[in-house]
This record gives sequence, C-alpha cells and structure tokens, in this order.
Amino acid sequence: MELRPCIDIHNGKVKQIVGGTLRDEGDSANENFVSEKDAAFYAKFYKKYHLKGGHIILLNAPSSSFFEETKRQAVEALRAYPGGLQIGGGITADNAGEYIEKGASHVIVTSYVFKDGSIKYENLEKLIERIGKEKIVLDLSCRKKGGSYYIVTDRWQNYTNVKLEEKTLEQFSDYCDEFLIHAVDVEGKASGIEEELAALLGGWNKIPITYAGGVHSFSDLEKLRLLGKNKINVTIGSALDLFGGELKWEEVIEYIANKKEPI
Repeated sequence: MELRPCIDIHNGKVKQIVGGTLRDEGDSANENFVSEKDAAFYAKFYKKYHLKGGHIILLNAPSSSFFEETKRQAVEALRAYPGGLQIGGGITADNAGEYIEKGASHVIVTSYVFKDGSIKYENLEKLIERIGKEKIVLDLSCRKKGGSYYIVTDRWQNYTNVKLEEKTLEQFSDYCDEFLIHAVDVEGKASGIEEELAALLGGWNKIPITYAGGVHSFSDLEKLRLLGKNKINVTIGSALDLFGGELKWEEVIEYIANKKEPI
C-alpha cells in the first residue's frame, strides 16, 4: 500500500467536497474544506515527501466559467512537481499531450472513454496512439445500483451501463498503466470505506490501483490494507489534517511506511 495524495480543484480553489453532491449546474458541491493555499503549494508539499502518483482532478466541466482558472491552478501544480503527479478532468486525445508536456506523469480518463453510458474503444485507441498506454490511468470510479457497482462519468453524475467487476478490470488493464477508483457514495463523507469494493479490487490487483473514498481513521486504513492484500494504494482527502480533518499527516506517512510486508 502506498499513499497517493490528491489535489482536487473546483471553481479555481483547492477543495475537499462530498463527491455525490457535485453538479455542473451552478458549479455547485457540498464542501468539506476550501483551502487558502493554491494547488502549487500542495504539489511542492508532496514533492518534499517524495510521494509520486498523486492525482490532480479538475472538478469543473470545460464549459464552466471557472474552468480556465481551475486549469491554471492545475498546470501550476504540474510545473511545481514535474513527473510527480497525474491529472484528470476533461481529458481527451486532443489535450492529453499538452498536460504530459506540462509535467503530468499520466492523464486520468473517464468520460472520454465512457461516453453516452457505454465504452468508446475508438477514443481509448486514439488516446493510446497519442500518448501511449503507459501514460494512461483509467478512472473507474463507481456507485452502487441494484446490488452492483457501476462506473460513473461526468464528474460522477451519470451512470454508465458498465459494471465494475473482475472481468471489467481484466478487460481494461490492457489499455492503461493504472486504475483510479473513487467509491463515490462514500467520497467525502468520512463514513468508512466500501469494504465490498476494496475486497473486489484486492482479489484482482494485476496493475496498480488507487482507492479513494470514506477513509477517516486508522481502522479504515487497516481494513483497506487487509481487504486489498496490502496492494491497493490509497488516497485520503477530507479526513487528513492537511484538509481540516483529524488524521495527522505524519502519522499516516509513518503507518504506511511500517506496513510494507505483503499479506
């Protein structure tokens, strides 16, 4: 297990939000934390700890009046830590190369690949042709419906018809370097992890996977470590003291450093 830090940017500010409340209409979301620091501050902070593979997420739609400021913040963060961070939000084959050139190690893609509820393999192939499979992270963030997890898109607002299961992970692993998976129903709620999802990911785990959603205690971290067989990487947002929460950054770093043994 590795700690994969995050920089979520909404309306030009670094924030922690309740994931399921994000709406394009009115650029609204329920906020847990709004930082007075800019995105570059957090990038430099993560660089100081030599943490790689963290993600910057642009939470505004490209059509939003806030998008350009959100993007500017993101690009400044990439420049502050070249090669250290991934970026997602509005990524397409046309702009992916721009973000790589500006310092992103990978681009994170969802809506471009899962369009109108289904998989667009032609878009995925186009993206691979432009930047290579080794630069792609597929965001398979999901919500539960009818007892199954379904991949959601458009900043987690719309369900696709694609179930998240071992067969899906196997299928998509041929097209990317890593997966990023937010458990959207618990994202930002500090209510505990999605144990069923963590067990599913830990049971497969053939390429790196980062799990995000609901971690708010060391008990949650330990559950994720055990269910994920110490192979699933973790993102912690609102629960960290860095973002106004109670989990102390230094203690989280120490905990993960001391849990390197395979399960």
